[in-house]
Amino acid sequence: MTNISPFMKTIHIKVEEQQPGYYSIKAINEDGTIIPTIIWTPKVFYRFEPNFYGLKANVVDSELIMSISELLDLLSPQFHHPFMNLVGADSDSESLLKNSKAIELLWNSAALWDYALLDDGLSFELPNQFANDATVQSIFGTQTINLEQCSSLLTTATIQKLANAGLSINDVPTLMPFFKNGGWPMNKERSIGNIKIALRLSEPEETKSEWLLETVLSSKNTSKQWTPAVRKRHLPIERALPEKWLPFAEDISNLQHQMLELLDLSKYNVSDDSFLHVYLEDADVRKLLRDDFAKLGALGFEVILPAWLKELRQTKMRVRVSANTQTQRSVAGLDDILSFKWQLSVNGEDISSEEFRKIVDEKREFIRIGNEWFRMDAEWMNEIRELMNKAEEENWTVRELLFRELPEELTAPLEMDEEDAERDDPLFAFEMQHSLKNYIDQLQHKKGLPEVPLPTGLQAELRPYQQEGFEWLVFMRDQQFGAVLADDMGLGKTVQLISYLLHTVEGLSEEHPTLIICPTSVLGNWQKELARFAPSLKVYTHYSSSRLKDEDFKNYLENEQPNVVLTTYGTISQDIEFLQNIDWSTVALDEAQNIKNMQTLQSRAIRKLHGKHHIALTGTPIENRLSELWAIFDFIHKGYLGSFGKFQEQFILPIERDESERHKQILRTKIRPFLLRRTKNDPDLMLNLPDKQETKEFCALTSEQAALYEGYIEDTMAQLDSMSAFEKKGRILQMLSKLKQLCNHPALYLKEPFDDAKTFLNRSVKLKRIVQLAVDIVENGEQCLIFTQYIGMGHLLQHCLSELYDIDVPFLTGSMPKHQRDRLVDGFQAGEFPIFLLSLKAGGTGLNLTAANHVLHADRWWNPAVENQATDRAYRIGQTQFVQVHKFITIGTIEEKIDKMIELKSALSEELIQSSTWLTELQEEELMDLLLLDTTSIGN
Repeated sequence: MTNISPFMKTIHIKVEEQQPGYYSIKAINEDGTIIPTIIWTPKVFYRFEPNFYGLKANVVDSELIMSISELLDLLSPQFHHPFMNLVGADSDSESLLKNSKAIELLWNSAALWDYALLDDGLSFELPNQFANDATVQSIFGTQTINLEQCSSLLTTATIQKLANAGLSINDVPTLMPFFKNGGWPMNKERSIGNIKIALRLSEPEETKSEWLLETVLSSKNTSKQWTPAVRKRHLPIERALPEKWLPFAEDISNLQHQMLELLDLSKYNVSDDSFLHVYLEDADVRKLLRDDFAKLGALGFEVILPAWLKELRQTKMRVRVSANTQTQRSVAGLDDILSFKWQLSVNGEDISSEEFRKIVDEKREFIRIGNEWFRMDAEWMNEIRELMNKAEEENWTVRELLFRELPEELTAPLEMDEEDAERDDPLFAFEMQHSLKNYIDQLQHKKGLPEVPLPTGLQAELRPYQQEGFEWLVFMRDQQFGAVLADDMGLGKTVQLISYLLHTVEGLSEEHPTLIICPTSVLGNWQKELARFAPSLKVYTHYSSSRLKDEDFKNYLENEQPNVVLTTYGTISQDIEFLQNIDWSTVALDEAQNIKNMQTLQSRAIRKLHGKHHIALTGTPIENRLSELWAIFDFIHKGYLGSFGKFQEQFILPIERDESERHKQILRTKIRPFLLRRTKNDPDLMLNLPDKQETKEFCALTSEQAALYEGYIEDTMAQLDSMSAFEKKGRILQMLSKLKQLCNHPALYLKEPFDDAKTFLNRSVKLKRIVQLAVDIVENGEQCLIFTQYIGMGHLLQHCLSELYDIDVPFLTGSMPKHQRDRLVDGFQAGEFPIFLLSLKAGGTGLNLTAANHVLHADRWWNPAVENQATDRAYRIGQTQFVQVHKFITIGTIEEKIDKMIELKSALSEELIQSSTWLTELQEEELMDLLLLDTTSIGN
């Protein structure tokens, strides 16, 4: 039985692992109560200097929190209290204590590293014979030793010990020989008797650039440092030492050898036999300071540095660059070559370009300016030097300067106190001559552009922002830059482009035609808008099976010289073989997001077209649709954003996967000069828009609709001859309603059941255009109302929106119960769904739907008052948004003819048309004229 001293105090402790490698320790009384830490921890730490004898111990409530490395140190003979016996309060605690006491045999011995494995990081594997050690068996008695747990504890404790000293697992391979040869455990101080041994680094002398590294000795009771005399410097250590230190010669030699093992000085052929005295280059000093000296300090060796170097913060050289164009013109141009003047300074002292290049070439990190030393950022200086070389060797132009990506480091903010005045003195200041600065501002911010008078042939007054857009398009043409006009829906992209086209004809005397490519659904709209705003322009619509091709087309252009050729995306892909050989003045894409898939036949065809200027119109926020953005920019400025694969790697993945703000900002910077986007909701733009804007959306009939339209009229005309005047007028009014349904969709006229939504969409330009516009509104984060007179049209719209875009659209009709109607109105106002369908009569009065800022009239009511009442569901008191009203009209049909009559009669007297009865007052000839299809305006 073990004799226990009468002075021995036994403390029962409960040890629980809180997280890997960290434990909470509680002291427990025999009755199970917890002993306050203030009673027992002073005894535990009574000679544990690493945490100031317990003053820095981590105590939480009644628990002591310790790492496994601290616990092993605490249990070692060096620190363990001789009259304190720690016993586990339960089996798990006792097992951990016994394992810790067992591995204590290795913890403070260099033999520990004989069991280290470096295959995958750092680990220890104790062999079976460790369990047979007599001391280990005396600790465990009859219990089985868990070698795996012991090895794991040793691994965790060693990694913690290294980390506390500022070392990592990556340092272990180079430290292994040192640890095995007496370097473990890591001592805080390495001395021999009364002698302290250190390495001393001295800065270069004033006329030199090399640093001196040498071994110095000193007594513990003096600060004076000793080095061998010059004549003894190359002698063996025992012959160079003073007589009083000769007994320690071998120990001094061994300690210097240990230090040199931890330094990489192989290129200098340093000898172990004599005291170290070597001159180092700046790059080697940089490595020693960054890596090796820190390692020496962590292992207890002393390194003496110049006092100024210890407190020296890394300094960045300040760069001020002034750019000027080499021409004498007062206005800069994109292709003007730039000249640069570089001014470099450190701490207010100027450095010449030649001195700077020498510093970079020598890879110096420490430089002396006057009597002061500065530590420089060598990598940053190298980037500046590369930038200087490129600017001088490559003859940069204004164009390259504008779009070149400068390294991020050049514009990184300084790290300093908020009050520091140097915040106003950036590291990299870029200055430009006045005319060049103005020019760059024009491209980046679209302000101060040259004024351009409106063409005399323009039949419209432009709003201020539309004038700016027109002038921007002209400016971009002058600078040979493609342009993306990406204003919100309803801000007048069409009239801005038409103004620009008139300018090219009137102001630039452009003889080549402009090609406008648009979706089929807006072809009629373009025909009408061109005729309305620019009647002097000669327009040829290149569409339908009767269009001119090959030589006939070329001959037409030569003979007739149209100013504008209007066509569709589908037509381009069919006719690209001859269209690509035409020299176009401008190639303009409307709804440019249609080319988002650049692998389609139509997109590849569009890329083959050649125009002096390429313009894309789109109302969608393309900054958020990166594949569309790339496709559009590849059209207006081919190759600017690189290949799609490169663009995906550089921008799409970092932005869409990682939401990288830095990549978003870089991309915005690259596209900003080419992109003009204004939104209705931007208060800074002060667009001065009206509260309500009405737009007529003109749509063509499909071939199927036109054939049915003409066939129905012919059949009915034959019957009218046998009718009385009264019967004839009644039948004609019935025909008007039938034809209106046919203008919406042939399936409504033929009473067909619903089929595949995509097929249905292609049978009616109007249906397709309404659906497209509604989807654009939803994707823009807005809400809309769609009014129709026909229940069938409402159901058809519901069918297409649901099947093609997964948008569920409620439909309010006159038969809907009030409680259900009220619930839908409240839901729409609360933003629960973006599109609300209403029959014209059911939704015409009594509803407040101010959440909508778009109103779509799918089919025209002959009474404008009814239409206006419906519009006023959104445009009423409480509406804070700008409201856009879209009225869909089928070209060449009764819809367009009645629309013209309403406008004419409205101009004469609004009272005449406050009901639909005015139609019955028309003469028979006028009614018959309404019925006839005007095939010349259909565009087929």
